[in-house]
Amino acid sequence: MQRLLDGTGVPLVTVGFSPPDAMAGLGRYLGLTGAVLSDEARALYGALGLGRAPIWRVYSPGTVAYYARAKLTGATLRQPVEDTRQLGGDALSADGMVRRLWAPRSPDDRVPAATFAAAAVAAAADPASL
Repeated sequence: MQRLLDGTGVPLVTVGFSPPDAMAGLGRYLGLTGAVLSDEARALYGALGLGRAPIWRVYSPGTVAYYARAKLTGATLRQPVEDTRQLGGDALSADGMVRRLWAPRSPDDRVPAATFAAAAVAAAADPASL
C-alpha cells in the first residue's frame, strides 16, 4: 500500500492493536512513512464496527490443512500472541470523518491495495468523489 501512495501526497496512517513498540517495529519492517499507531484498547476498531471473525472463518479446513502440512514437514509452529480473530479494515478519512470503509467478513477478505490507493488518490484530487 505504501508503495502505491508514495509520491501522491496522500498520507497513509496505519493502526493496529499491538503494543506501540511492536507497531513501530512493524512500521519500520514495512517501510511505512506515515503514522503508525497503537490502539491496544481497540477503540477505533469498535468505532468502525470492526469486530472479531467467527472461529470457522479464521480456522477454515484449508487453514487447518495448511498448518497440518507445515507441521508434517517439520516447520516450527508458534502459538499466536495476537487475537487471530480480530478483523482489520481499511478506511478513507477526511476532515476527521470516515468517508469510506471497507470492513472484511474474514481476515483474508481485504480490499486490494490498488483499489484502496486509487480511491484515496481520487478522493484527494476530488473530495466529492467519496
